[in-house]
Amino acid sequence: MQKIHCSYFKYCTLIFFCLVLNITSRAQEYGADELFSMARNAAFEEDDYPKAIKLAKQALDQSPDYTGIRIFLGRVYTWSKKTDSARVEFEKVLKDNPGHEDGSFAYGSLEYWNDNSKKALDIVNSGLEVHPDAENLLLLKAKVLRDLKEYKLAQEANSRLLKINPKNTEARSLSQRLTILSAKNQIGATYDFVYFDKQFDDPWHLASIDYSRQTKIGSIVARVNYANRFNNNALQFEVDAYPSISETFYAYVNAGFSDDAGIFPEYRAGFSLYANLPWALEAEAGFRLLGFDDQTWIYTASIGKYYKSFWFNFRTFLTPSNSSVSQSYSFMTRYYLGGADDFLSLRVGTGLSPDNQTNNILYNNGNQYRLKSDNIAIGYRKTLWSTNVLFIETGIQNQEYRQGEKGNQFTIGVGYLKRF
Repeated sequence: MQKIHCSYFKYCTLIFFCLVLNITSRAQEYGADELFSMARNAAFEEDDYPKAIKLAKQALDQSPDYTGIRIFLGRVYTWSKKTDSARVEFEKVLKDNPGHEDGSFAYGSLEYWNDNSKKALDIVNSGLEVHPDAENLLLLKAKVLRDLKEYKLAQEANSRLLKINPKNTEARSLSQRLTILSAKNQIGATYDFVYFDKQFDDPWHLASIDYSRQTKIGSIVARVNYANRFNNNALQFEVDAYPSISETFYAYVNAGFSDDAGIFPEYRAGFSLYANLPWALEAEAGFRLLGFDDQTWIYTASIGKYYKSFWFNFRTFLTPSNSSVSQSYSFMTRYYLGGADDFLSLRVGTGLSPDNQTNNILYNNGNQYRLKSDNIAIGYRKTLWSTNVLFIETGIQNQEYRQGEKGNQFTIGVGYLKRF
């Protein structure tokens, strides 16, 4: 009986060692590519970074010169907040392959995310010396320079990227913000001619001049508006500010007053908070206040999206009253032909807008709660000699000016900007 037990034990031991040897031999059968694939699966599908690091190291033991695996390992270290280990891997990649595009981008991103923008810029520039048209490196360079407050250089890098690929959505989104930040000073002038087929016998003439300056807290704009309506002249004085809160948030603040409450609101104010979101989205929420005989509070929200060479924006204005809420909506799209100030635009909407000088006077006397409006406008904006911008817009508005009575309002406007 003892011999039987001994034989059984030897038999089980033999089977165990055979299984171990089989498993070990199968593990050794995995090549670097298979281990790399398993490591990516662990990182992206299983969200298991320790496992991904272990598998990537095993792959590098077999193929120490496999650059793609080493960059991947550095990235996983970055995501795991093991920045020193990540730097070791990236530096080895760039030592063996100076200016490697993917390695430069991964290492530059690590330093940018960890507030080492000067080092990030050196890394990215080294990569661009070898790959001058690399889109990912040009975009990262623009972001790094923006962080260093080198706005003109950031705009140059971003503009170069847009020349290479005008449909780069993230670069298109960044371009709009950099255009504002890169100009220290700006002067502008606009003129609008408004003709009515029924509502009024005489056309309206609207004009404005403004000066804006980029400051440490953001852009500040002083503006003087002129209007000739109902054969009367009036001026309105406004100040806009666009304080920068963080890379994600900035605000719009407005205040203004007029010497004639029948031509302009006696006073106005506004505030909006903007958020730059992932996927080239921008969201806004805020309010406008118009002071005529009574105060009118209008609340607004919008969502904007850059997609390739297009920008889309949907906005609503909500005006509460004692019994209801008046609603207006507008949709706007731009098709970019070049930089941030080179585009065709289309705008369609319903209702009144407190930001539109051609119809916000109709908020007076409580009319905003009843009057209906449908409008459409097209525009063109063009940069000339890099610092000059010309623009033109024309539109038609079918406006209810008394309950049940409508007329058409035709508008053509032109403008000029000079940045310096």
